Amino acid sequence: MTADQVLMGLGLLVVLAVGSQLLANRLRVPALLLLLPAGFTAGALTDTVDPERLLGDAFSPLVSLAVAMILYDAGLGLDLRRLTGHPRRVVYRLLCLTTVLTVVSAALFAVPVLHMSAGAAVMLAAILIVSGPTVVGPLLNFVRPTERLQRILVWEGSLIDPVGGILGAFVFHGVVAGDGHGFGSQLGSFWFSAAVGLAGGVAGAALLWPALSRLRLSEELGTSVQVAAVIGVAAACDLVREDTGLISAVVMGMAMANLPGLDIPARRPFFDTLVSLIIGLLFVSISATVTPSSLRHVVLPSLALVALLVLVTRPLVAHLATLRTDVPCGERWFIGWMAPRGIVAAATASTFSAELAEKGIAGAERILPATFVVIVATVMLYGLTAFPVARGLGVLRPARSRPLLVGGAPWAVDLACALRSAGLDVLMWAGAERERARIEEAGLQLAPGELLAAATGAGAELEGITGVLLLTGEDDFNALASTTLRESVDGPVHRLAAPSASHGVVAPYTGGSSLFGGGLTGAELSRRYEQGARVVARPADGALPPGHVLLFVVTAGKRLTSVTDTRIPAPGAGDTVIVLRPPSGVVAD
Repeated sequence: MTADQVLMGLGLLVVLAVGSQLLANRLRVPALLLLLPAGFTAGALTDTVDPERLLGDAFSPLVSLAVAMILYDAGLGLDLRRLTGHPRRVVYRLLCLTTVLTVVSAALFAVPVLHMSAGAAVMLAAILIVSGPTVVGPLLNFVRPTERLQRILVWEGSLIDPVGGILGAFVFHGVVAGDGHGFGSQLGSFWFSAAVGLAGGVAGAALLWPALSRLRLSEELGTSVQVAAVIGVAAACDLVREDTGLISAVVMGMAMANLPGLDIPARRPFFDTLVSLIIGLLFVSISATVTPSSLRHVVLPSLALVALLVLVTRPLVAHLATLRTDVPCGERWFIGWMAPRGIVAAATASTFSAELAEKGIAGAERILPATFVVIVATVMLYGLTAFPVARGLGVLRPARSRPLLVGGAPWAVDLACALRSAGLDVLMWAGAERERARIEEAGLQLAPGELLAAATGAGAELEGITGVLLLTGEDDFNALASTTLRESVDGPVHRLAAPSASHGVVAPYTGGSSLFGGGLTGAELSRRYEQGARVVARPADGALPPGHVLLFVVTAGKRLTSVTDTRIPAPGAGDTVIVLRPPSGVVAD
C-alpha cells in the first residue's frame, strides 16, 4: 500500500472507532452494537481499512499487546476484598460453572456442526466463556435491574474477562502441544507456557509496585509507566513463549489490585481513555478482517451454537449457581438471560485462530467468523430483550430516586429521615465515626467502604444511586468531591454553597450550581438547627407556611428534585415537599 493509502486507512479506523463510541453514547446502547457493523461494512466495501494490509505481519503482535492492556485493566478492577457477603458465593459459582459447562457444551456442539477438529472446537469454546464488563455494564445501566442483580452480573463480567484470557492462552498452548510427540511432551509444553506467563506477571508486578508506591509520579507519568511495564513484560513473555503475554498481563493487574500498601486510584482518566480507544480500534479492525465469504458457511451453524448457549447452557449455569441461595426465581431467570460476548472474545479469537490455522489445526479458520457471529447475535439479542425480560420477571429497580447523602451532621441525618419518610430509598456516607454512629442510630443505611472508590463503581457497592448530595461541613471537600463524582455518577451531584466571603482553597471558586441558595450554607443550616429548626416532609398542598424554606420536591412518582441557587422546582398535586421548619413560634429570616 502507498503512504497515502496507509494514512487514509489508519485515519478511517480511528474515526470509525471513536465515532461509533460517540454515537452509541448518545443512543445509550452498547458501543459493540455499532463498532462491529461499522468495521465489517468498511472491510466489505473497501480494502483501505484492512488491518492485515495496513500493518502486515505487525497486526497479530499488536492485537496481542492490545489485548494484554485490556486484560491488565480488567485485572486492576479485581480487588477481591471488595467481593463480600452473599453475592460472593453466586459469583464464584457462576465463574466455575460457566467455564466448565460452556467449554463442554460448545466444544461438543462445534465438532459436528461447525466441522471443526477437537482442538479447534475446544479453542472456540474457551473463547466463548468470556462476557466482559464493557458489554454487560452499559446493558445493565440501561435496564436498571435490582441492585443485587447488577452487583452479581457486574462482578461476573469483571472476573470472567481475565479468567477467559488465561484459559484461552492455556487452551491455545494445550492445542499446539497436542502436535508434539507423546503425552509427556505435551504436558511439559503446557506447563512451561503457564510458568512463563505467571513468572512474567509476578516480575512485572514486582517492578510496578515500588514505582507506583514509592515514587511520586504524576497521573500522566504513572499511566505511562504502567503501559510500558505491561507492553514490555507481555512482549518479553511472547518472545519466550507465544501468547503467554496475556497471562502475564492478567497476573500483573490482579497483583496490583490486591497488593497491600498500594493505592490504585478509583478513577484513572488517562488510562481509561487509552483502554477505551484500544477497545474501539480492536473491534473495528478485527471485524474488518471478517469477510462476507468467510461467513458464508458459518452463519447458520454459529446461530445454532448461539441458541444452545442462550437457551440451554446459560440458564442451566444460572440455576445451578443460585441453587440453595435466597436469590428469587425471577432474578435467577434474569441471570440466565444475560451473557453477551465482548471484546476479549473477539481479540483472543483474532489472535489464536490465525496461528492455529497456520499450524494446520483443522477448522481453526472458522474460529474468528464463528466468534464474530456469536458476539453480534448475543449483543443484539440481549440488547433488544433485556429490558422487557426484566420487566416481565419483575426484577427492575424501583423508579424512585435513591440519593446518596454525604455527611453526618444532625441536620443532614434529619434530612435523610425526611426523605425516607417521603418514600425514597436513602443511602448515607460519612467519614467520622461519631457521624457514622449517628446515621446508624437513626436506622438509616450506611454505605460501605471509601466514598470515591464506592461511588465510582470500582467495587460495585453503590449501584443504583441516582444522585449525590454533598453535605459535609468541609466546603473544599464538597467542591472537590463534586468535581470528581460528577463525571462518574449517573445523576446530578449537588453540594452545599460555600460562604461568599470564604477563603477556602477550592470551594468559592468552582463553577456549577449549589444547593438551596439564599445564603443557606452548611454553617447556616447547623446554626438554625441548633436553634430548633428541623427538616420535615409535608404534602405540597398550597403555599408554604411563613418561615418555612423549601429544600426539595419529591414527586408523586418518588423522584427527587433539589432547590439550587439557579432553580426552584414547582411542586404539583400529590407531591411532597422537604422544608426547613423554623423553631416553634419563630419566623425565619
